[in-house]
Amino acid sequence: MQTVRFGKTGMEITPIGFGAWAIGGGGWAAAWGPQDDDEAVGAIRRAVELGVNWVDTAAVYGLGHSEELVAQALKGVPEADRPFVFTKCSLVWDEEGNISNVLDKDSVKRECEESLRRLQTDVIDLYQIHWPRPDEDIEEGWEALAELRDEGKVRHIGVSNFDASQMERIGEIAPVETLQPPYNMLNRGVEEAILPYCAENDIGVIVYSPMRSGLLAGKMTPERVANLPSDDWRRNADDFQEPRLSRNLELVGLLEEIGAEHGSSPGEVAIAWTLGHPAVTAAIVGGRRPDQVDGIIGAADLRLGEDELERIEASLHHNP
Repeated sequence: MQTVRFGKTGMEITPIGFGAWAIGGGGWAAAWGPQDDDEAVGAIRRAVELGVNWVDTAAVYGLGHSEELVAQALKGVPEADRPFVFTKCSLVWDEEGNISNVLDKDSVKRECEESLRRLQTDVIDLYQIHWPRPDEDIEEGWEALAELRDEGKVRHIGVSNFDASQMERIGEIAPVETLQPPYNMLNRGVEEAILPYCAENDIGVIVYSPMRSGLLAGKMTPERVANLPSDDWRRNADDFQEPRLSRNLELVGLLEEIGAEHGSSPGEVAIAWTLGHPAVTAAIVGGRRPDQVDGIIGAADLRLGEDELERIEASLHHNP
């Protein structure tokens, strides 16, 4: 798989990275329902085997469990094949699993030590602030990340879910190297100001939810949505509820048509669409089983034609 330059980090990353949110398992506030750990480890290893060279996780995913599974999956992988590992801080939890946003410098540094321990590594390739909350503390949190980089605990620093003005504020302390925003056909809010800002400032962009959390993958039906586990956050998401659900599944039908012309899945078309934006470096794609990885890997090499992009655009305007 070819690689692309990741902003000013100097890293060369594959257009697709493995997203480790869902493998954190159930029983926490943003869970995707129960998860088999062996299948999760297998999915990560399959992605690496197919050439994916980065994994994105976060401390809060599964309340630490996702990071532990990433470490387990990468144990024994030869150093030459070992992917970059990206993780995030700022969401902390108590003994009851209640999650809060904290950007105090001491808390961020403590989180980093805990992530290093769970990931079983001496240095994190990319450390990101997960959410800009509390907003008044983003400068303090960013100072902590800059210090962690100076200390050699992390190689690169970035943010997730920040807007352009917030990146401008913290950029006065240390340059923002990367941004991780949500971006897909159904969520295009970053196109207006955020992606142009990143392009102008050479900020590498790795987008999450390119398939709108599985909705555009081609496997979702009204019945499946109705039967999602009780602790799957998608049960209550607007795009998974009527009347939006039916409109969104109509779009999936178009993605199936376009994908068939390329021998690709609807999910691969959805991912390739995000990669077509000039400011987007790469996309984070989740997988819970090895076979799911096989169904999305082709997106890295899929190029959509102008007519196909116009068909997608027309469908989005027809069903806003």
